[in-house]
Amino acid sequence: MPQTPRLEVGDTAPAFSLPDADGNTVTLADFKGRKVIVYFYPAASTPGCTKEACDFRDNLAELGDAGLDVVGISPDKPEKLAKFRDAEHLTFPLLSDPDRKVLEAWGAYGEKTMYGKTVNGVIRSTFVVDEKGKIALAQYNIRATGHVAKLRRDLSV
Repeated sequence: MPQTPRLEVGDTAPAFSLPDADGNTVTLADFKGRKVIVYFYPAASTPGCTKEACDFRDNLAELGDAGLDVVGISPDKPEKLAKFRDAEHLTFPLLSDPDRKVLEAWGAYGEKTMYGKTVNGVIRSTFVVDEKGKIALAQYNIRATGHVAKLRRDLSV
């Protein structure tokens, strides 16, 4: 599978409408007028994804004070997301994209290197979407550990 096109600062953020952990539909338009961090992760309840989600959870108040909402998106089904949310006490929306259409639209699915092999999968990525729906920050192939601290530095939060 070829690499999906990557988003860049200034691009219009691709719209999405996805179920959350409870099956409720969440759209990008729900965040219009606010800045939102949209991050893509491979799989709920895995060590790296748990670390990243808990880092967002632990920094949610400061991010919120800076006017930033947080949304996580993975190919997991809502039932798995609900277990992950409840086990880790996550208080921000986790969205389900099992057909990977949103992941692909955001350039967060495609070829990546894992343990020295080229595979197709979720490319751990984070975006900041501004109040007008434009990409203000696009980061691909990020590391789960220390990512939120780096993001806070990049955003001066």
